[in-house]
Amino acid sequence: MSNAALKLTVGLMLYMATHPALAAYPERPIRMIVPSAAGGQPDTNSRLVAAELGRQLGQQVVVDNRPGASSSIGFEAVARAQPDGYTIGYGGFPLATNPTLLAKIPYDVNKDFRMVILTNISPNIIAITPSLPVNSIAELIAYAKRNPDQLLFGSSGSGGTMHLSIELFKLMTGTRMVHVPYKGMQQVITEIVGGRLQLMSDNVTSVLPQVKSGRLRALGLTGPRRIPLAPDIPTVAEAGVAGYEITAWGGYMAPAGTPGAVVTKLNAELNRVIASPAIRERWLALGIEPVGGTPERFTAHVKTETAKWADVIKRAGIKGDE
Repeated sequence: MSNAALKLTVGLMLYMATHPALAAYPERPIRMIVPSAAGGQPDTNSRLVAAELGRQLGQQVVVDNRPGASSSIGFEAVARAQPDGYTIGYGGFPLATNPTLLAKIPYDVNKDFRMVILTNISPNIIAITPSLPVNSIAELIAYAKRNPDQLLFGSSGSGGTMHLSIELFKLMTGTRMVHVPYKGMQQVITEIVGGRLQLMSDNVTSVLPQVKSGRLRALGLTGPRRIPLAPDIPTVAEAGVAGYEITAWGGYMAPAGTPGAVVTKLNAELNRVIASPAIRERWLALGIEPVGGTPERFTAHVKTETAKWADVIKRAGIKGDE
């Protein structure tokens, strides 16, 4: 057991010693609502977390997929659940973007949830078709400025990290490029490899194999630092766009009204989960960085991200149904 995990275990034991009513929780299975379809990264991550959390708690943690409406269906299900500690939900990037992107959402991020823990962040890779005469972020900026509105970038739809990473890049560099939305990122990759699109931004597991095969050329990571999987790819910030950063992120939340003692226990257990070798090593191999910390850290993160992306979405004139 790592030092961090040991400290969390000792801290949890001390907390339970002073809160004896908490010792019996959980007495039955916990439902984990994931607001996306099975097979995607949020679902895959949550199933890993659910298995480890269930092992620690001695109760089954059941993943309940509720996809649709830019995660709003799943978020609403969490908001409307009984606040008894037996329903938690995965909260990711749409928590921060939906309030601006969507005309109406059936929940209030600030009133309907208690944030439990920010578990992970992961960067995208900005990549281009090899036929484009560009080899760096600086060259991409120069090329885009010489050819306004001539570069086409693809995404799996409006408002996700694939889309907003390029919109942020455009705003920060004064370049003009055209967004072409598709139903899925595999279509985007096919179009870029074929030269019909020029660039894209997607997660490491999607892009890196294409880069290694020579079908795509990587220019920069969108996160705050380089990653062990691709140490030769610089961040966009270090490549010349100071202050640029966007990551996909995820964590867990509970319905508002969930007892503070339950939130504290879940936070401690989930910190142990993401510090465990079973999760940490698997995530790092996928380009995902474990985070952890307090509920207050996750609450502050959501608020910061919401303000940041509200500004970008408004300045770029993005609509949720684009």
